[in-house]
Parts: sequence; C-alpha cells; structure tokens
Amino acid sequence: MNVSLLGKKIGMTQVFGDDNRLYPVTVVQVGPCPITQIKTVEKDGYNAVQIGYGEQKESRLSKAELGHLKGSKAGALSHLKEFRVDDVSEFNLGDVLTVESFKEGDKIDIIGTTKGRGFQGVVKRYNFAGGPASHGSMFHRRGGSYGMCQWPGHVIKGKKMPGHMGTVQRTVQNLQVVKVIPEKNLLLIKGSMPGFNGALVTVRTAIKKKRAQQAA
Repeated sequence: MNVSLLGKKIGMTQVFGDDNRLYPVTVVQVGPCPITQIKTVEKDGYNAVQIGYGEQKESRLSKAELGHLKGSKAGALSHLKEFRVDDVSEFNLGDVLTVESFKEGDKIDIIGTTKGRGFQGVVKRYNFAGGPASHGSMFHRRGGSYGMCQWPGHVIKGKKMPGHMGTVQRTVQNLQVVKVIPEKNLLLIKGSMPGFNGALVTVRTAIKKKRAQQAA
C-alpha cells in the first residue's frame, strides 16, 4: 500500500543504530491522520483519499468545514490534504492512519517548504564566487553584468539576480527510517529535510524505489 501521511518536523538529533554507528536523524511527529473523504472514479472521476492532521478549535472552522468533517467523526482539524491512490478499497472513511504504517529500514520521501530567507544577493542565493576582496575593487559580492548594450536591450528572462530566497516546496527522496516510536507518533529519519522546526511536512512511501523494484 502506497502510504502518505502528514506530520510536523520537530528537529534534529543523533542516535546509535543496531550496528553501533552514529546516525544524524530528523525527528518527525507523524499523524495520527484520520481519513476524512474517499473519492472514486465513479463519483469523482479519479481515486483519492483525503486525510487530516492537527487538532483545531471548532470556532476557527466554518460550518461547511465542520459539516464536511462530521461524516468521518474526525473532529476539528487544522490541515486537510488529498492523495491519489490506485485502489480505494484498502481505505475506509473514519480510519486513522498512524506512524505504524512505516517500519525501520523503509525508504520514504519528504515534501516540505524551505525556510524563508528574505531578499538575498547572488552570493548566498546562487553561490556566486563574487569578486576580489581587496580594498578598492568595488566588486566584492556583486553579480556582474546583467543587461545588454543595444540588442535586445533588456535583461534576459531567467537571469540569476538578487531576489527573494526560500519558501518554496522541495522534495527529498529515498530517506531511510532509522527508528519508529509508535507510542509518541515519532519517526526518526536519517538526514535532513526542508522546513523550520514545527513546519508541516508530507511523509510518503518512496516513489523512485518502488519504480525500480517494479522494473526489476
């Protein structure tokens, strides 16, 4: 079953594995995620499962949102997200998906939003080398020539220039689950992932690993 869950990035630490090696891990609180809606080809034109995550005050939701959640008896939720699936018969409305859907050694993908860096120059934004650092050069952290002389007379679209950095969706693929702590809904995942501590992330079964197995 291809599983996708919502969670919250807690932070990074390090743990010893069964082979007595020290692994850098990111702690993610995953689920519980109740199934709030099931879409089918016959009714909606495609198969999908909608899940929720995070407790919320009912006063912060509209009557339409509360009515939508009433069918699954999930209560007020702060996040809802839909995932395409091949077969909806494996899911039931109101079922709760937990961190136990994963096990140690699984390969997973993490989807999150990178930290916002504000307005940055080309050295930080694109790793430009910059110019001479000596006195009087006046070209320490600049990007160089941007425009044209006569033709076409403007900056080419897509030119790497100073601007807003961060706050974009990024996917880190084929990370390894080092440890599962079901009583606390925690996953210890080897390596780093996008987002600040407390950011919402999507945890799913690795896509590329699954394709490689099917090809073999």
